[in-house]
This record gives sequence, structure tokens and C-alpha cells, in this order.
Amino acid sequence: MSNSSSITQFLLLAFTDTRELQLLHFWLFLGIYLAALLGNGLIITTIACDQHLHTPMYFFLLSLSVLDLGSLSTILPKTMANSLWDTRAVSYVGCAVQVFFCLFLVTAEYSLLTVMCYDRYIAICKPLHYGTLLGSRACVHMAAAAWASGFLHALLHTANTFSLPLCKGNAVDQFFCELPQILKLSCSHSYLRDFALLVVTVCLVFGCFVFIVVSYVQIFRAVLRIPSEQGRHKAFSMCLPHLAVVSLFVSTGIFTCLKPPSISSPSLDLVVSFLYSVVPPVVNPLIYSMRNQELKESIRKGISWILVDVE
Repeated sequence: MSNSSSITQFLLLAFTDTRELQLLHFWLFLGIYLAALLGNGLIITTIACDQHLHTPMYFFLLSLSVLDLGSLSTILPKTMANSLWDTRAVSYVGCAVQVFFCLFLVTAEYSLLTVMCYDRYIAICKPLHYGTLLGSRACVHMAAAAWASGFLHALLHTANTFSLPLCKGNAVDQFFCELPQILKLSCSHSYLRDFALLVVTVCLVFGCFVFIVVSYVQIFRAVLRIPSEQGRHKAFSMCLPHLAVVSLFVSTGIFTCLKPPSISSPSLDLVVSFLYSVVPPVVNPLIYSMRNQELKESIRKGISWILVDVE
């Protein structure tokens, strides 16, 4: 038996014990990471440099890309290093830091997606009040609230988890320090404290989800009342990228949380965790850039200027 005071490191779940496959995993994750850096980096740079994109929608999109890069940077570098150096170890403090930033960035992203839904609602349902309700100060305050909610939620869960006695070893059945896997190592019976944190999480998740659903019901009702087909197409084009990102984020999260224990296995848990932690940050730039002509045009101009300067 061991406890948290005697644990100095955790052992993560290896993808494979075969050296060739470990190197393959390293190169695969490196490619994914570089693609995400390129996609999100282009969006951040383009929005920051193009004055025409200094609007609430693109401000929130820039914040989303920053969160996506942070999320991947919290998980992938350590995973790549473990595959490259054929090790499974992560320090106790390193694991706590990873748990904190994973929770912080995921919660902040979910809250920011809710704020972006409000932006779409005002733009379509109350266009005459858009400038008043979504001024620069209001946008900063809403983005700050999303980040603050993620910070507080992560701080509460991380402090609670790593204050519990861990007496079931130090092997984490995941390729990164995931909160549910750390809790499995605990032998604590602090049900009241755990229940209170669960209530906070459920209220946050369910409150945001209800807000998104109600907002999109109102949005689709307003869009269907637009007389011109071109107007309806433009309105749908504004909403579809955000709706696709929300659907991807929520569906992978729901499947992770509600997956029946009877079908649980280390391999399936690895795949599911990959889907919710890695896929959305990589795919989000593609979703937004493919459906947004204004953003695509600005990215093309930026790349053209860079090529001209190089020549």
C-alpha cells in the first residue's frame, strides 16, 4: 500500500511496448501537434493583424484558438517525450500541473463556446443592438469570465484530488494525467466534498448546455423567418462552424462521461480520451476556416504578403 506522501511520480499508460511503434506514435503526434500549431497560429496571427477582423466574433475565435493551443501543449509534448525516450514516468507535481491545465483549458473552452453562442444569437436575433450589447469592453469581460470559470473550476478539482490519500499505487491508465484516473487511485471516502464539487460541475456544464440549446432554437426560428434565400444562407453560414465545433466538443465529452463501464477497456479509454482531448483543437481551425470566406481571404492575403517579402 502507498499514500500520496510517498508517491513522487506516476506511471502513464504506454501505447505500446514495441520500440518501432513508439517511434511511430512520436512522429504521428508530432505531425498532429505541428498541424494544430499551424492552423491555430494562422488564425491567431490573421485576426490579430487584420483590422477588418477586429470584431466580437473574431475576438472570441482568437481566444478559442489560444485555448486550443494551450490544451494540446499541455498533453502532447509530454506524451511525445515519453514515446521518444521509452518511459512512462511523470512527476507528482508535473501530473498535478497537467490535471490543472487540462481542466482549466477544457472548462474555459466550453464557457467560451457558450459566449460565442450568445454572440451568434445577438447577431441574428437582435442585429440592431449588436454594437451596444457586444462592445469591446463587454467582449473582454465575457472572455475573462470564461477564463476565470475555467481557472476556479480547475483549482477546486485539482486541490481536492491531490489532497486525497492515494493508496492504490501510482499507475495511471491513460496517456496523460486525467482526473478520473487519478481519483481511481484514491482510497478516500470524502463523499460530501466530492458531491459538492460534482454539483458545481453539473451546474456549470448543464447551465451552459441549456443556454446553447435555447439560443440555437431562437436562432433557427429567426433564420427561418428571413424572407430571402441568400439571407438565410448567410445566417446559416455564420452559425454552422460554431455549431459544428460545439457538437464535436459536447459529443466527445458526453461519450467519455457516459460510456458504460461494461465496454470500458484501456484501449477504448485511450481512443476516447484522444477523441475529446486532441481531435477538437486540431479540427477547430479547419471547421472555421472552411466555412468562413472572410477569414480564408485574410489568411490568403497574409500568406501572399509573407511570400512576397521572402522573394
